[in-house]
Amino acid sequence: MSDHEKTTAIVGMGALGMLYASQISFALGPDSVFFLGDRERMDRYRQTPFTINGEPVSFRIQDCTKVLPVDFLIVAVKYNSLPSALDTMKSAIGPHTTILSVMNGIDSEEIIAQRFGEEKVLYCIAQGMDAMRFGSSLTYTLPGTLYLGTRTGGQESRLQDITQFFGRAGLPYVVEANIVKRLWGKFMLNVGINQSCMAFEMDYGGILAPGKAHDALIGAMEEVIALSQKEGIGLSEEDMGFYINLIKTLSPKSVPSMRQDGIARRYSEVEMFSGVVRRLAAKHGLSVPVNDMLYEKIKEMEAAY
Repeated sequence: MSDHEKTTAIVGMGALGMLYASQISFALGPDSVFFLGDRERMDRYRQTPFTINGEPVSFRIQDCTKVLPVDFLIVAVKYNSLPSALDTMKSAIGPHTTILSVMNGIDSEEIIAQRFGEEKVLYCIAQGMDAMRFGSSLTYTLPGTLYLGTRTGGQESRLQDITQFFGRAGLPYVVEANIVKRLWGKFMLNVGINQSCMAFEMDYGGILAPGKAHDALIGAMEEVIALSQKEGIGLSEEDMGFYINLIKTLSPKSVPSMRQDGIARRYSEVEMFSGVVRRLAAKHGLSVPVNDMLYEKIKEMEAAY
């Protein structure tokens, strides 16, 4: 089967879902990709005028109860929505379906694999984009890069299939040898940048300026470094410097997903970041005062919604 005949389903029409759907559709045609939804969500999507960088766009939506298995499935939902997303995507998954999660955090792959089988789930990290969605409008200047890797033995053919497909679709990707360290590096970045931008109501430019918010950014990341060493991952100060420099490449007026949640008064993914850090730190007897502070501050903000 050629790449033009392969099909991709996406669960989650947030910033990344729209970003990848538009790129695949533009390169390989509208029949190559669609979103999954229940009847209520389908009706809502079809009545909503979507735009990307100000240009009108439309997407195919398919009934999640009637869909046939697809070649590739991209999970692009918020952490709180993952349990329901697993039900939404179940009919689209067959023996040969390869699943990618572009969610933040370090445990979505494991959660998906427990439901659908470890052999189907590859590691995938979406990094370096500045996509922001407010309402039905997506804006971005950098599409970022997808870092890919295997999780278990025997997944090499799946990895080859997805990289060939991404190559045809024009999606920037890198096959990462040490994908678990890359996953933890992105987790470290998000624990710092997402939470500090939300807690202190900052954009990327503001959070990089000296001050209390910047100190929280650095402190939260340093706590993940200490935790990674206990977990056998081995992040370092050098890794933190790499990710701080990555933030500097993004539009200074852009904001990460948790700050977008705060602006929209949506409940955030704090449990996926400092919530996970706190649970793992307790297991190892580590103190994580910066993540404790961010967790409590964000929970207070959300309690006021």
